Amino acid sequence: MRTTITVELGPRRYPIHIGRHLLGEIPRLLAQTGTGSQLMLVTNPAVHDLYGRSLADALTRAGYRVATALVPDGEQAKSLQQAAALYDAAFAARLDRQSAVLALGGGVVGDLAGFFAATYLRGLPFIQLPTTLLAQVDSSVGGKVAINHPGAKNIIGAFYQPRLVVADLATLSSLPRREIGTGLAEVIKYGVIADGEFFAWLEQNMLRLVQLDPAALAVAVEKSCRIKARVVGQDEREQGQRAILNFGHTAGHALEAVTGYAVYRHGEAVAIGMMVAARLAVALSMMDLPQARRLQRLLQMAGLPVTLPEGIAVEDLITAMQHDKKIISGRLTFVLPASFPGHVVLQHITDFALLADVLRASRYEL
Repeated sequence: MRTTITVELGPRRYPIHIGRHLLGEIPRLLAQTGTGSQLMLVTNPAVHDLYGRSLADALTRAGYRVATALVPDGEQAKSLQQAAALYDAAFAARLDRQSAVLALGGGVVGDLAGFFAATYLRGLPFIQLPTTLLAQVDSSVGGKVAINHPGAKNIIGAFYQPRLVVADLATLSSLPRREIGTGLAEVIKYGVIADGEFFAWLEQNMLRLVQLDPAALAVAVEKSCRIKARVVGQDEREQGQRAILNFGHTAGHALEAVTGYAVYRHGEAVAIGMMVAARLAVALSMMDLPQARRLQRLLQMAGLPVTLPEGIAVEDLITAMQHDKKIISGRLTFVLPASFPGHVVLQHITDFALLADVLRASRYEL
């Protein structure tokens, strides 16, 4: 069974296809995008061995010329150095403005390949082929593409929408347990910010998701993509409502930065960030303690961390937050739960002493 969701952006609208064993349909789906016959497939070595080689062969048989570029695994690959390597590969392959860039992999591959596509020849057609849960439910949809700076995550980037997203649920079966957890953090986020009934469904079905039950995964991916597509369609460039998608990301991105992008998967850092936001909401009387504990339980059911490590200095986290790309006029903004679950608000935080107290308390479970 396949579901198609459309991200409504006028003439730049594009489909998200969700289903099992869809990678074999890529040549046919790609032909519908109107791109040229020359392609650059960006992936990492592990995904290339699993899916990339056979995909490149299928595209070649369909008449495409495919140049494959392998990038390292891990968040550290989202760098200027790796972007430069892609520019070199594209120049050597003589890509032109009709040449499409295919991102096959997780969020790192999608962000890096998308940034490259947005900036080479002032923009190449871009196709997202996410193979991780996190990428399928979040990073492949919405057109945020970026690389990291040593001091801040995703600080160098663009809004650049794909022509097509294909989420093949069958690829999730090859993921290690930790990668499933990091994707589930983003799934949980959607329940908190936009759909209380979905949050309750997750509480009832988290074990099925952890065990990679196909039917449960299909529901979670489809629901997550529908929520994100709706938000992006209303606020593509994050001038207002789209900011709610950053729930958990202010503290989460700071945690990733101060640990050198080498300790936490993105979803793990976001899970901790969600609990920091929940504690802050409790401190501001926007959420009660039982509700915060309800969120903590669901994150733990997904196998995610919920506390800050002892060795992280609170001052370092606050400094990293002040470099966040969402800072406006020097004001630090958090997305905080209100009317939990299913609704959040943007809250400017000026009381850094309160924030420091919340961060210190976040070293312990509720």
